[in-house]
Amino acid sequence: MTVAAASAPAATGAASVVQSVDWLAIAPPVITASVALIVLVADLFLPQKRKPLLGGIAIAGLGAALLLLIPLHKSTRSTFCLTTNPEACSYTVDRFTLVLQFVVLGGALLTALLSMTELTESNEKLPAGEFWFLLLSSAAGAALLPASRDLATLVVALEVASLPAFALVGLKRGDRLSSEAALKFFLSSVTATAVMLLGVSFVYAATGTLHLTEIANRLADVPYQLDTVAQTGVALTLVGFAFKTAAVPFHFWVPDTYVGAPLPVAAYLSVVGKAVGFSGLILVAVIAFPAYADVWGPALAVVAALTMTVGNVGALRQSATRAYSAVRLLAWSSVGQAGYLLVPIAAAGYSSDAQVGATVAYALMYAVVNLGAFAVAALVARTRPLNRIADYRGLYAERPFAALALGFFLLCLAGLPPGIIGLFAKVTVFSAAVDAGLGWLAVVMALNVVIALYYYLRWTAVLFRAPEGAEAPVEGAEAVVAGAEKTSAGAGPGGPVGAGSGGAVGAGAVGVPAARPRVPAPLTVAIALTALAAVALSGMPQVALHFASISLF
Repeated sequence: MTVAAASAPAATGAASVVQSVDWLAIAPPVITASVALIVLVADLFLPQKRKPLLGGIAIAGLGAALLLLIPLHKSTRSTFCLTTNPEACSYTVDRFTLVLQFVVLGGALLTALLSMTELTESNEKLPAGEFWFLLLSSAAGAALLPASRDLATLVVALEVASLPAFALVGLKRGDRLSSEAALKFFLSSVTATAVMLLGVSFVYAATGTLHLTEIANRLADVPYQLDTVAQTGVALTLVGFAFKTAAVPFHFWVPDTYVGAPLPVAAYLSVVGKAVGFSGLILVAVIAFPAYADVWGPALAVVAALTMTVGNVGALRQSATRAYSAVRLLAWSSVGQAGYLLVPIAAAGYSSDAQVGATVAYALMYAVVNLGAFAVAALVARTRPLNRIADYRGLYAERPFAALALGFFLLCLAGLPPGIIGLFAKVTVFSAAVDAGLGWLAVVMALNVVIALYYYLRWTAVLFRAPEGAEAPVEGAEAVVAGAEKTSAGAGPGGPVGAGSGGAVGAGAVGVPAARPRVPAPLTVAIALTALAAVALSGMPQVALHFASISLF
């Protein structure tokens, strides 16, 4: 009796520290990580000719993770909470989390579609098993990050998303550009992580907690002796995330990394990598560090102005005949777009009424159209591997659907009709700056939009120009046909047959274009899905702009 009575309190105390796990809430990243392990094990047993099955497994896993977002939209769910303070949780699923998980997992799914063709035609330069495992692992970390609500989980999720990305960039065997790109990406990201970890340690030293909501409460009343430590920690943490978002002056790795990486990986980094960086930056700035908004608000406003200006000027300077100029233009354009994405976050530092959801809405638009642009670039690279802007000349005559889709994507990025969603997204970001009293930043943004119009429209115009040398083959064909007619007129009874045969051969050799290579089905699906999504968002922009009302205060 005494033993039972003594053990009862112990059992009660033990039960009090056991946390319940909301498996539905954590299902999307868990499913993605589980499928990554399945692919890794399956790769050991599948023969080389059956390796394409791994891509099908990866796509099915990402599709399942996306479907599991549907039952989560009804209410906010939290798990891994402190037993002493149920309000302090490590994992929370709210509207902010769901939208960014949709962007991340949808971006990974479209990347997987683009990669199916790349892996099939790479002549074993890209090992399939390693590629799919790394892509799914990175996507799992990227899906975990928007739901993270403590600094430890944020850092772990960020590194799970980033470390496989280094390997993906350098996965091409025997490719010097790929190895160089991976090295630059690795060194910059490792530096960012070291700076961020130092900042996190300072924040923990000043507050004694890692949960974002608890940090916000304690930073508001930090002891005078620790104020300098807290300020330094806040600054270093934000600098670390600025590296991840490719904000100026931490953008130098972007152009060479995009050029050296396999094209689907460059598309993945431009969308999913950016979503990861911005979701982390929003969480730490808006939820954890509102007490220092008077410091990080002006700093982010200046960084936003520099980022959009440097990115757009860099894109403007790309020569149409330079090797990989199309990919470089998209890389510099992504830097400029990062500047627009920073504007609502900076505005949140000036006004508690600012809606950081404008960044979320803009990120949704950017993800769709940028992935679509990379999909068309992958199509062009199949026949023109140097991927110059000049290589897109006459694309409409060769592949009308791809040219129209790319033109529409570029107009969306520029913010011109009929790309209505791009225009509305820019107006939303512009309004966030004006409402926060950042008139000067709104002016800088307007000037950069004008700069971007030039290089986006210049590329769009190239798509619809006549192909180079298009007239010569036609004239040649007409000459052959005319010669055949003359021969036929002067020939005997056997002449027409011989002349007809010769004329046909000549016309085929000179005037009839060679058969176009067939576009693989996954690549066609990727272009079609992004085009349909962009058109749907332009027809119903309120669907995306609905998320601009998201507030984390």
